[in-house]
Amino acid sequence: MEGMVREQLAKAFHDTHSFKWDPQGGFKLASGLTSPFYVDCRALMAHPHARRLVGQLAYEVLRDVPLDCLGGLEIGAISIATTISDYAYQAPASRDWRTFVVRKQAKDHGLGKLIEGAYKPGDRALIVDDVLTSGGSLLKAVAAARGAGLTVTHALVIVDRQEQDGRKKVEAEGLTLVNLLTIDDLMKQRRG
Repeated sequence: MEGMVREQLAKAFHDTHSFKWDPQGGFKLASGLTSPFYVDCRALMAHPHARRLVGQLAYEVLRDVPLDCLGGLEIGAISIATTISDYAYQAPASRDWRTFVVRKQAKDHGLGKLIEGAYKPGDRALIVDDVLTSGGSLLKAVAAARGAGLTVTHALVIVDRQEQDGRKKVEAEGLTLVNLLTIDDLMKQRRG
């Protein structure tokens, strides 16, 4: 079942035009480097059928991980965490995984929080992100969550780009990294 959902999710990237490949020109990444791959999870998550696949696949790979809440860096992680939480709550073996979001910088008004949502110190938290390249945004969210007293041992990304040693950097922080897809999965679907 998991393999079939993974294949459907890879296909959804193509059907929603959320994956592009340009071996000649490439695409400029946030790091300033260029890659032949462009992975747009925000566009993917704008489609309900794709969100359902993300929720289902994430639930299947996470259901035995002890979690209380999940979240990540704004904006991309909001729809991912909410989708996974909603799917897990409605699954036959229901999980009540609350969500939170890590701001890129603390608010300068109100309570001045860096993290918003349903969490408390001591909670077991999963950090989610859309795409893993260098691991910078994911590790920023991990540091903020740990700073708020959350126990973070796992992280999940929709796509591991398999570039810039992202996995190695994340695992060096004592995290188990789960990816739903890799660039290889997306390229294989492109050829298929």
